[in-house]
Amino acid sequence: MSAFLPAMADDLSVTPAMASQSVTAFALAYALLAPIVTSLTAIMPRRKLLVLALIFLGLANIGTALAPTLGILIVIRIAAAAAAAAYTPSAGAVAAAIVHPHLRARALAVIIGGLATATALGVPLGRIASTALNWRASLALVGIVSFIAALGVLAAMPKLPGSAPVTLRRRLAVLARPGVMIVLPLTVIGMAACYLPYAFTVQVLDSLLVPSTSIMLMLLCYGIGAVVGSCASGWATDRLGPNAVLITVYSLMAGTLGGLARLSDVPSASMYTGVAVLMACWGASSWSQTPAQQHRLIASAPQDAALAVAFNSSGIYLGISIGTAIGSHAIGIGTSTVLWYGCALALAALFYMLVTTALRSTTSGSAEDTHKPMQP
Repeated sequence: MSAFLPAMADDLSVTPAMASQSVTAFALAYALLAPIVTSLTAIMPRRKLLVLALIFLGLANIGTALAPTLGILIVIRIAAAAAAAAYTPSAGAVAAAIVHPHLRARALAVIIGGLATATALGVPLGRIASTALNWRASLALVGIVSFIAALGVLAAMPKLPGSAPVTLRRRLAVLARPGVMIVLPLTVIGMAACYLPYAFTVQVLDSLLVPSTSIMLMLLCYGIGAVVGSCASGWATDRLGPNAVLITVYSLMAGTLGGLARLSDVPSASMYTGVAVLMACWGASSWSQTPAQQHRLIASAPQDAALAVAFNSSGIYLGISIGTAIGSHAIGIGTSTVLWYGCALALAALFYMLVTTALRSTTSGSAEDTHKPMQP
């Protein structure tokens, strides 16, 4: 949606900050609905669930394209969040279940890599479509793509049964596991950090004196970094362990957002190449954290892997909603402020990671040894 926000704001006669509330609403609704939807759909065969979720998501995107006001658009985005909440956790859990344990991180990385690829192609293509057509036609096309994806899942995915019914109380009990409660806050902080400036990417690039003709290329750099980062994270997590990956990721994220903030404070057209590199690093660090985090959660609750992934998805979107909400306030102060706030949250994520890792290393009988990679 970030590629559409400026055009959407103009069409609906609102500010970009107000338009960004649609992103916040989607993310917050996803965070709250994921455990509920996962509970209600537990017994449904997995292929049927994924196909229906994609169809409903397509309808919601077409509905978004037809929304006459921001208020109606936000309501429809909440409906879209319900469909996404049914799809993403189930896709991740299915991927983890059909491979050998030592390939689990890479399987999860494929799912995240799909999201990253959508970012790589969707953001620049969305920019093109919103310019060549308009944002409404662009979202309608996204809806059609959802229908095509549903046909692909129906044709390619084998039939898999659902799981035994699990009450919402039982699902929430997963949060009582010490390992889960230590890991989940990092997901929220890390996603808030990288998404705080994300909804305002176009404004960020404008402040960096990137020519309007080159904005699409910069968005593509972000997307390529996202794909590479996601794939590399799965590979590195299997070999080095999630802790080493996450410490590296949050260090890179803080340095990248801080570097962009500094360039925004003293912009120069001669820094074009540097901006492109930083955009790629921003994408890589943003999408490298999820495979490692899901690995840690599944290791903390191996008997409740689907629930752990669902809560991680909730944490992701809760972080996005918090980050976007903070960003909509910070953008009124200045573009560099958005980036500095993101840098500060990335440092907070790094600090949290280091502290909790040190505490857990001193606790015997931990449910998860996150210091070591899984062995083949």
